[in-house]
Order: sequence, then structure tokens, then C-alpha cells
Amino acid sequence: MKNIVVLGGSFGGLTAALELRRLLGRNIEITVVSGDGLFVFMPSLPWLIMGHRRPQDITLKVPDILAPKKIGFFHEAAERIDPEACKVFTATREIPYDYLIISTGPHLAYDEIPGLGPDRGYTASTFTLDHAVNAGLAWQKLFEDPGPVVVGSAQGVSCFGPSYELAYEMDAELRRRKIRNRVPLVYLTSEPYLGHMGVDGFGNSRRFFEDTLAEREIKTIVSRAIEEVVPGEIRLKDGTKLPYKFAMIAPPFKGVPAVAPLGNPRGFIPVDKQYRHTKHKNIFTIGVAVAIAPPDPTPVPTGVPKTGFMTVRMAKTAAAVISSEIKNTPPPSPAEMNVVCIMDMGNTAAFMKADPLLPPRQKSVTKDGYQYRLLKIAFEKYFLWKMKRGISGLP
Repeated sequence: MKNIVVLGGSFGGLTAALELRRLLGRNIEITVVSGDGLFVFMPSLPWLIMGHRRPQDITLKVPDILAPKKIGFFHEAAERIDPEACKVFTATREIPYDYLIISTGPHLAYDEIPGLGPDRGYTASTFTLDHAVNAGLAWQKLFEDPGPVVVGSAQGVSCFGPSYELAYEMDAELRRRKIRNRVPLVYLTSEPYLGHMGVDGFGNSRRFFEDTLAEREIKTIVSRAIEEVVPGEIRLKDGTKLPYKFAMIAPPFKGVPAVAPLGNPRGFIPVDKQYRHTKHKNIFTIGVAVAIAPPDPTPVPTGVPKTGFMTVRMAKTAAAVISSEIKNTPPPSPAEMNVVCIMDMGNTAAFMKADPLLPPRQKSVTKDGYQYRLLKIAFEKYFLWKMKRGISGLP
């Protein structure tokens, strides 16, 4: 019986494990290894920070998802991989595999910028449940003593959407509380222009973000790198100093240390069009851990985003390829990766689509409307419903 090990218990890891079980039935052993025991619907963390969601609204217990499908679960983080011996090592065990799927997400490299981050620094974060909960508490304190807010993305970031979302949501909430005039709001980004998103934009995204941020009187600073953060001040490498009472800055992304040796200097893993490792043919990588070269170098380093939409697509492709090999049937044809994003803007939402992900494209669009906010709410409920029931075959 073949043994497939999946590293990661979020969008990619769970989708891959569930899809493998659907495609291959019970004649295969599947084990998920993750240091996280909860599935977190990450797109809703900005809403949690704003006070519109509670942790229990957007989380599910990983064992509850996997157990009914007879998928094993080790609640431990992988510490290293031996690709020659085909083994995963945790702190307490070694786990052999015939196939390995890596869906470990990013290592949040706060340490690359002194003073950055919520644990050893002075800025809030939205990339883990615990960080988002603490950010929400700090955000509530701002209402008692308003002051400058800085939100944005540092150099080396490859996920810009949540920072944009929070800038718009913060503006809307401050206006609702009638204290926006007491809170100067700055959007700081490493992107060469607004709406670049690490992929040279989405259609008219540059004009869209320039106009909508200007309409809300959110000051913007682009193509800048952060030197350090000290209490009450963000210091940029060009000498600019930004005061803040509350700051939320997305950190540089790297590959997770356990799998980084399989990848490039930043720890992201090279794959072919079927998400197979370019050297180790029984290792597949999906999601943020994948190495994707940006369309063009930028003055300040930026990375290419790998959204939840993209990650689920990658997971299904990798599962289909492994299934075809085990069944000895033709593999699926490689498909161009496209992306769809819905970004909350407080009172409305933006819809962004690019096909394919990187230019030149067949289609690319950015537009807004209240209907997209309703669609984002509906998708949250749909995906959590689907995941709770261990359903992977639906869109």
C-alpha cells in the first residue's frame, strides 16, 4: 500500500489529502503532518481584527475534518526532510513516504527587519490566528487614544491583499466611529506602484488603487524599504520617519526551515507545471512554498502572491498527478495558473482576476461593487461548510 504524507493543515494540505482520498479510495495510506491543530479561514482574519468575526467563526479542528475520511494526523511540525531516504522527521518520530506533498505556507521573517512583528517587535500582524487576535485588541485600544496608523507591506512580501484590505476597513471603521479626522492613515508598500501586487498589476489596478485610496484620504508611500521599527516610529531606508500609534506591516516571506533546503536561497521550492519538485520526482509542493519568479525585478524586492484560490488549484492538480501515477493512467494536462481575488473595502469590495497569473494575459480586470462584498461573505460560509464535511470535489 502506497503511503502519502502531506505537510500542512491549511488550504493546500487539507485539500490535497481529501482529494487523494476521493480519487484513490481506501487502498492508500494518507497522513497529514502539521504543527497547527486548527484550520483557519485566513481570508477572514482582517474581519477578525476589525471585530466582525470571532475565532470560533472561522476555525475548524483538523482532526475532525480528517478522521471521518480515515486520514491520519500527527499534530507536530516537521523539522526536516530526507529526500534520499524518503522520510519526514518531527521532534518525536520519523515518517516514511512514497509521495510527499509540501504545503507548509511561509516562514514570516520578522527578524530580517529590527523591531518588526508582534512577538519581538512593535508592529501588529494578520498572518496567524493568534497574531490577528492580539492585533484586534490593539486596534480597539486605538479608539481610546487615537493617533497615526501605518499599514502596509515590507520588502520581500508576496501577499499584499490583506494590507490593502485593512487600510480600507480601518478607514471605514474610523469614519463610522467619527474619529477619522484624529487618525492620519498611511499605506506603506514595497510595490513599485499601487496595485502592483507582485504581478505587475491586474488590469487597471494601478488607477483603481490610486483613486480609491485618494478618495479616502489615505496617504500612500510606494517602493520603499524599512530600515527598522522603534516604539512609535517606522524608519525607512531613505531616511523617512513615519510616526504611529498603531502599525500593521506584513513581513518578508521565506520558506519554512524544515523544507527550505529543498528550495532556492529564500527557501521557496522549484517545481514543474504539475507542481513536482524539479529534482525529487516523488515530492510535490503547493501554495506559498512554491518558487514563482516575478514578471520583472522591482526596485524594492517583492514576491509573487500564491492565494488560497491558487493553492487549492495546485493541491487538486498535485493530487490528480499522484493518483494517475498510482493508477497507471494518463496524467492531467498542465494548465496555466490563473487567480481570482475578492478584497473587502469596508463598505464595498474589489474583484480582481488575472488569466494567467503573470503577464502577458488573456484577461485581467479590477472593479468594485457591493455585490462582491456579499460574494466574499458567501464564499467564506461555503468554504467552511465544504471543509467541515471533508468535501474536495466541489469548486
